[in-house]
Amino acid sequence: MKKILVLLANGFEEGEMIVPVDVLRRAQFKVDLMSIGDQEVTSSHGLKVIADIKFSKDLTYDAIFLPGGQPGTSNLMTDERVLDLLRSYTKDSKIVSAICAAPSVLAKAGILEGKKVTSYPMKDASVIFSMADYKDEDVVIDGNLITGRGVGVVFPFAYALAHALGADSEALKGIMVYPK
Repeated sequence: MKKILVLLANGFEEGEMIVPVDVLRRAQFKVDLMSIGDQEVTSSHGLKVIADIKFSKDLTYDAIFLPGGQPGTSNLMTDERVLDLLRSYTKDSKIVSAICAAPSVLAKAGILEGKKVTSYPMKDASVIFSMADYKDEDVVIDGNLITGRGVGVVFPFAYALAHALGADSEALKGIMVYPK
């Protein structure tokens, strides 16, 4: 069974976390929510979530996922443990995924050199992603890197992540009555 680690920090965007977790669990993957702080994590809109585990770098997963939101993205970006973990997943050729503002955490970790990437349409995207090939697209896949623009495209993003992990995303779309 494939295992996915979801990194949470206070201020995450709940829609960008909940939908991918739901899709991945429906695909029969093991998904763990890991907090970089306290076990209880509060979203950007006040939703309280209990993380499955607290931060540890000594865990084995097939993929890592960062939801966006503010100040969640900033909280992830300023945590050196998170940046080191992202570098490790990239070095080990594991799937790294992020949506909305969270791809900026990947940029801060230095793992986007020459990669195709998208993110929330920030005014300073050309500076933040200067090392990458920035695309004005909803979901961008470049090898083991999957990025998405924001909560409005969370379903296509989640299906792309599930597909990259080996799930039948078309069957998932059917089960979830995703529009054709």
